[in-house]
Amino acid sequence: MKFPCRLDKFLSHLAELPRTKVKAGIKKRYVTVNGEVITKFDYSVTQNDQVTWQGKSLQYLGKRYFMLNKPVGYVCANSDEMHPTVFELLDEPNLKDFHVAGRLDIDTTGLVLLTNDGDWSHQITSPKKQKYKTYLVETQEPITEETLQRLREGVQLHNEKQPTLPAMAEQLASYSLRLSICEGKYHQVKRMLAAVGNKVVELHREKIADIELDANLASGEYRQLTDQEVDIINAK
Repeated sequence: MKFPCRLDKFLSHLAELPRTKVKAGIKKRYVTVNGEVITKFDYSVTQNDQVTWQGKSLQYLGKRYFMLNKPVGYVCANSDEMHPTVFELLDEPNLKDFHVAGRLDIDTTGLVLLTNDGDWSHQITSPKKQKYKTYLVETQEPITEETLQRLREGVQLHNEKQPTLPAMAEQLASYSLRLSICEGKYHQVKRMLAAVGNKVVELHREKIADIELDANLASGEYRQLTDQEVDIINAK
């Protein structure tokens, strides 16, 4: 939302009401700005104005950033007819403009970042920005040195014109590795392992750039990012 802003647009956004209902409420003198009843739809409000709707204070909260420890069974979407979404785990006001900065599959767990700042999330999702996403991968077949080398060089995915960009791959155990990629292709980690003759059994994202999943967050819990964490993504 850009300021200054029309009063009817501000109210529709913050109260999550249709513009027609907002205009009717303004006519009925439901609205005050800085203690004064306002009846003009196009009255200009700023971010610092104190606006009420039927006595309830409405405040634009600005750009917000959250990390979530995503459980299995939730989709990274704003709405879904078949499955619960990650936004159902957030007890926060005014989430309709939020989106996920780097989605996870329904059966993948771990770090999800949610924000209403499109420029910030673009820094995460654009491969050109080189913001690596790090995953713990459990596999069906043993990890070999050849597997690691192929992942590090980039592999050709089915129905893709270009091979994946080089990944960082570290073996953790016979059937597990840590994999870092800076792209976000559809089911990319699963497809990469399939391309080298293996299969992902479990997948967990632990890190985006240098933002690590908070160890104190249980599955399904979330918290606001610190200013330092926000700045990690904005750094060149």
